[in-house]
Amino acid sequence: MTRRTRPLAAALALATAVALLATSCSSSGSEDEDDPSADATGAQPPAATAAPVPGTPGTPDAPSSPADPGTPTTPAPGTPSVPPGTPGTPSVPGTPSAPGTPGRPTTPGTPTGPGTPGTPAVPGTPGTPGTPAAPAGARWQPTPGLAWQWQLGGGVDQSVDVPVYDIDGFETDASVVAALHAKGRKVICYINAGSWEDFRPDAAAFAQALQGSGNGWKGEKWFDIRKLDQLKPLMAARFDMCRQKGFDAVEPDTIEAYNQNSGFPLTADDQLRYNRMLATLAHERGLAIGLKNDLDQVPALLGDFDFAVNEECAQFDECGRLSPFIQAGKAVFHVEYKLGTDRFCARTKALGFSSMQKKLELDAWRKPC
Repeated sequence: MTRRTRPLAAALALATAVALLATSCSSSGSEDEDDPSADATGAQPPAATAAPVPGTPGTPDAPSSPADPGTPTTPAPGTPSVPPGTPGTPSVPGTPSAPGTPGRPTTPGTPTGPGTPGTPAVPGTPGTPGTPAAPAGARWQPTPGLAWQWQLGGGVDQSVDVPVYDIDGFETDASVVAALHAKGRKVICYINAGSWEDFRPDAAAFAQALQGSGNGWKGEKWFDIRKLDQLKPLMAARFDMCRQKGFDAVEPDTIEAYNQNSGFPLTADDQLRYNRMLATLAHERGLAIGLKNDLDQVPALLGDFDFAVNEECAQFDECGRLSPFIQAGKAVFHVEYKLGTDRFCARTKALGFSSMQKKLELDAWRKPC
């Protein structure tokens, strides 16, 4: 029996007992005899509803090639969204219904049990108050099969003839984004949203208490993602920078701290709350957002994210776990570092991925499928 069903059984049993008590009292001439509000099971709670997808209208970019990535699209029919929790579950007055269980911490590569679609968005993590929502379909929606370039090192090589560029948000000037737009490209803003970096211009804004263990990269430490009240305005400022420079989307990196040695007792629920907060911040600004790795939470977060970015799913035989994005009409931007293209392209092209081989330093070199 799951945690979801156990409270329901207890509530029904107690409701039955209260109903029998109400029946026995009716013979004493209770004034509530004809009052329809005197229901032994209490008022039925309102059904939860999935959060709307907010955003702000974007400025149309220059047209691109026939596979135009600049035309906002509506997700294909059947696109899963994050549905609400179990609505209408009766509860005895004073006994709250049990919340859904988004998931449990798992080791990388192990699918989570709970934490699948049906997990409601966690209250208390709305976007920035006062930011107007954009009409549905206003933000860019990258579709499966779009070729892409991912460059985080060195000056951006703008000669690569692909419709999508993923480049560093801090190190890229607005003029570079504008130049790429003039060529019909869409541009993704890379931001490290899960780790502190000592070399970023806003590094001093992150309190020492937010910084945990090193994440394996020099000068970087995992964030305590439980502290949404402190991290939310800092991430909002970074996403504002992306929007002001003209980017079309955000790629938030290191957003699976819960299954790493972060230095904090993080859970899968903590990660879901944090990642949904990031998605809300992006959508409020009219930006699309990609789910970076975090394969265990793909089922729960599919409705919150507009595309996926993955590293080395072929090497670890995990690419099939990203298929829900393709089935929902959402792109999967994928790279391998150690495997040659002859060892993964046939498989990932059949899945509908946008795949290429890159060097780990993510300079301009690429070998696409």
